[in-house]
Amino acid sequence: MEHDPAASAWRFLALICVAVVLSLTTWFSATAVVPELTSRWGLSVGGAAWITNGVQLGFVCGALGSAFLNLPDVLRLNRMMAGSAVLAAGANVVLLAEPGQTGAIAARFATGVALAGVYPPALKLMSTWFRKGRGLALGLLIGALTLGSALPHLVRALGAALDWRAVILAASLASLLAAGIFARLREGPYPFSRAPVDPRQFGLVLRNRALMLANLGYFGHMWELYAMWGWFLAFATAAAAAGNVALGNASLLTFLVVAAGVPACILGGVLSDRIGRSLTTALFMGLSGAAALGIGVFFEGPPWMFVLVAVIWGMTVIGDSAQFSAAVTELADSRFVGSALALQLGLGFGLTVLSIWMLPLFAEWIGGWRWAFLMLAPGPAVGALAMLALRRMPEAARMAGGLR
Repeated sequence: MEHDPAASAWRFLALICVAVVLSLTTWFSATAVVPELTSRWGLSVGGAAWITNGVQLGFVCGALGSAFLNLPDVLRLNRMMAGSAVLAAGANVVLLAEPGQTGAIAARFATGVALAGVYPPALKLMSTWFRKGRGLALGLLIGALTLGSALPHLVRALGAALDWRAVILAASLASLLAAGIFARLREGPYPFSRAPVDPRQFGLVLRNRALMLANLGYFGHMWELYAMWGWFLAFATAAAAAGNVALGNASLLTFLVVAAGVPACILGGVLSDRIGRSLTTALFMGLSGAAALGIGVFFEGPPWMFVLVAVIWGMTVIGDSAQFSAAVTELADSRFVGSALALQLGLGFGLTVLSIWMLPLFAEWIGGWRWAFLMLAPGPAVGALAMLALRRMPEAARMAGGLR
């Protein structure tokens, strides 16, 4: 039977998306059970924030370290991802030993370091299978990341009486299964050039103006994304306490809001391949910024409007995410695509540490959660302007087959 490259690419896409869903469940596994951990361990407000932020900071350190050493451009990607998924499972399961606030934050940090060996290499590996339609393929991959991030909230919503340990254990077992899938994956027919370990090449990425504009767009996007994901449960819980009984289950609503990003990532990929990366990302950031500004209006109801705005926000806050990474694969030196991706993600996630930490403090300062998300709106505004500036540059013609 004649080998069909397109069919092989789509089979690979299905496998890597499943593996990413499974491994990324460890990211928000502890966030989904923060109320239980707070009660059981006596976490402070700052401690609860660092249960989420520990993963973010670990990811930043892991991604920047791997970018500095060019690891995604030197190591076999499938082995790097499989080993990292095993480490993520092990670090996550440490929580079952109830190590207390300090130990838990350290375990979450280690989980983030491990996931830095999964996510950026997955984006590069995916790109070796798709030259045409890369925006859609990467959109599907980020959709998988989104679903993986949402699943712990679904587990918690469906099992209100479910012990928190079951959520943590399920996420760790899922990551081990992902490691087995990653180990079987191979590069596609469009491999990137390989690079030696040379920390001096780190500067080449920083001096690429078009690439840094794409990164600035991504940074604006990330200022908003993980703070919204990480604190929407608290926001919805506060809205319910204020009389807004939207769905009656804050965990289920949070799952729906985050999971709404899955079809949006696919839509973002399709649009990006048809109208260009710059216009697509600017459109999504404009809509998500508007939702951040407006959701407080419906904090006390009517419930259907609260849910509608929340779901639209859940779609637009993530639907363009893959396209910043697609832009990097097209704008960066082909020898250092993996390192450029790791740098983009590392710096972007570094911003999330700040916004996740600041958001509950801002909410406390203004007297409650109702208008807290106003703090996030400047991010997508700056990001949209950066991507429109990139669109005017000659180098932008390398994106999306010339569609910019």
